This record gives sequence, C-alpha cells and structure tokens, in this order.
Amino acid sequence: MLDGATRHIIFWKIILPNSKPIVASTAINAFIAPWVDFIFVSVIMKDNYSNYTVAKGLYTMVDKANIFEYYTAFCAGAVLVSIPIVLLFIRLQEYYVDGVTAGSSKG
Repeated sequence: MLDGATRHIIFWKIILPNSKPIVASTAINAFIAPWVDFIFVSVIMKDNYSNYTVAKGLYTMVDKANIFEYYTAFCAGAVLVSIPIVLLFIRLQEYYVDGVTAGSSKG
C-alpha cells in the first residue's frame, strides 16, 4: 500500500503467486484422495468385506453380482474420472514441487 498498490493489485501480484504451491497441493490431494481410498483398501483389506470403504464396496458389488452387465460401464466411468485427475496432476505438479523445494524463502 505504500507504493500505491490497491487491494486488488496486492491480491493478484503478491498473495496469489505466493499461494500457488498451497493451492496446487490442496487440489492434487482433493482429487487423488478417492483413488487412494479405493486402491489402498484393495491392497490392504484383500477379502475382509466388513471393513471395505464405499468405493471398494461398490466395486465388489458390481464384481460379484452383475459382472457381465455392469463391469464395462464401471470401467468406462473409472477411466473418465481418472482423466481429469491425471491432467490436473500434470498441470499442477510444477507448482507443487516449487513450493516443496523452496522451503521458507520465496524468492
């Protein structure tokens, strides 16, 4: 404000560029969390059906009951959901790495 910057300029020129790593890591974690929920439970729980998460439980229901009727639609949906996640990760990975490696000096 001493140099004549308005609140709008301060936000767009100072605050937003410094918060890119935080926004990138939050977005990556928010989009990858459901996949981790599914894959991690698949590896850890194996055949313990009583402790499955919702994602793994739904997949198990499709797998056991109606594999020939709904399996291809389930796989197509999984691919469609994964495409934005991968694109977002690739796009925001640069900002995430910059923020993690910068430490406390943002210069």
